[in-house]
Amino acid sequence: MRLTSDDFHAMESRYRATLANSLSGFKPANLIGTSNNAGQTNLAIMSSVLHLGSHPPLLAIVIRPDSVERHTLRNILETGCFTINHVSEGIIDAAHQTAARYPQGISEFDATGLDSVWDENFAAPFVAQSPLRLGLELREHQDLSINNTNLVIGEIVLAFLPSKAVSASGALDLNATGSIVVSGLDTYHRGHRVKKMAYAKPDQSPRVVSD
Repeated sequence: MRLTSDDFHAMESRYRATLANSLSGFKPANLIGTSNNAGQTNLAIMSSVLHLGSHPPLLAIVIRPDSVERHTLRNILETGCFTINHVSEGIIDAAHQTAARYPQGISEFDATGLDSVWDENFAAPFVAQSPLRLGLELREHQDLSINNTNLVIGEIVLAFLPSKAVSASGALDLNATGSIVVSGLDTYHRGHRVKKMAYAKPDQSPRVVSD
């Protein structure tokens, strides 16, 4: 199959969205937890988390155009913080349901049965059932004029993860956390490690290493 830009423009909108969302391959499945200044919580599943740097540890999320009310973006801009929570196999159904468009007065925590947990002096809720939870403070927000999406950059200031999943070198074993991945908009997969490779150097052949 060969597709050109004309082919993409000619596609039915839902077909195009489904295909385009699949082309980047496997993506992380995360729940973004926020709250407004009045304490009203919100939870939304997203697959757009991007690693931007390690020192400081920066992650970004891309939020779709605000043609409809976007509680996540509004809450982040209001409080300056948000959480990123890995989805595990046991909470896929509830996590997926957070994509439904609940009105402002209904918290996705309550609607899906997921439990919120708070950390002292941090104004966004974590997901109690998540195997890996991150708290981020807003560092930058950009409106992307190319398609009216929003780029939100946060710095990790809190992290909760199982010690057994972190190796002596600092590598995180996502099989040990039970984190799952998503393809497209609605298909969830278990991760499976194939091999771990040594740091690539021009004078050495590729080689497999154990961690």
